[in-house]
Amino acid sequence: MLPETARNPLLPRIETMPGMLLAGSCRAMSLMDNQTRELWQEFMPLRNHIPGRVGNELYSVDIYPDAEYLRDFDPHRTFRKWAGVPVTTWEGLPEPLEKLELPEGLYAVFRYRGSPRTVGAFYHRILTEWLPASLYDLEHRPHLAVMGPTYLGDHPDSEEDLWIPVRVKDGAS
Repeated sequence: MLPETARNPLLPRIETMPGMLLAGSCRAMSLMDNQTRELWQEFMPLRNHIPGRVGNELYSVDIYPDAEYLRDFDPHRTFRKWAGVPVTTWEGLPEPLEKLELPEGLYAVFRYRGSPRTVGAFYHRILTEWLPASLYDLEHRPHLAVMGPTYLGDHPDSEEDLWIPVRVKDGAS
């Protein structure tokens, strides 16, 4: 029998992610000027030259300029997107790679199955269906997509974990 989260993709697990160091590449972009493909093409040849790498997962990180970015959505508004991997240290990090420190925090973690081309609709459901009905509010911290061994690129059976930063709503327990 499938676990409940597999049967209902809008039923996340809630986790506290410890602080983490990432090494990677970063670009400012908007959804209308989406440079995700170019970012990953720039990063992937460098990933195996990163000292202190932890695990084999790849991290896509979106850092929005303020807490209102997703509430007052404008597809032309820019944000920073990272392609990276977790590391134990930044010592010896080769150029042109950059450093990102992710803060500890509470996350709703959703398993997404499908093509990256259709993930936008899944995010929309999280923000408009799950979040308002949940015990959580969106928190202004980085949003993550963690791609492990079941990530198959543009394949319809591809899987990745979407980490949405949350905090417990005032008055909820």
